[in-house]
Amino acid sequence: MKLRIALATSAVLALAACGSAEDASTEAEADTVEIPANDALEAVEEEAVADEGAAAGSSEEGDAMADEGASEAETAAIEEDSDDAAAAAADVADAMEGEATDAAGSMTDAAKDAASGLADQAIDAGKEAAENAARDALGQ
Repeated sequence: MKLRIALATSAVLALAACGSAEDASTEAEADTVEIPANDALEAVEEEAVADEGAAAGSSEEGDAMADEGASEAETAAIEEDSDDAAAAAADVADAMEGEATDAAGSMTDAAKDAASGLADQAIDAGKEAAENAARDALGQ
């Protein structure tokens, strides 16, 4: 009886250590994303209106630079700063990806250690129960 309880308890703890059994792919399905968005827009009766100022080459900043007679050197400096900012952002993204990978590895190791510990406890409990049953059977 003790063996059954010990095994059942260890099995429950081992499953609890594994996390939930939900499938992560359901979060990205169209049913779960588009339908709530469509429901939120049902009350909207107005039609979308095009932004005339959004056409290529008609931005206020672009017009201002053209009006001020921005030199090619200024334009090149702006483009270089833009490229530097993009490179810095890519470096930060790479560093973050590395940190996330390290964290995931640590979490996996911790989960394996916890599962191993639970398995060891279950084995010890099983051995103890078997020894007790053997003693009881031998009348000692």
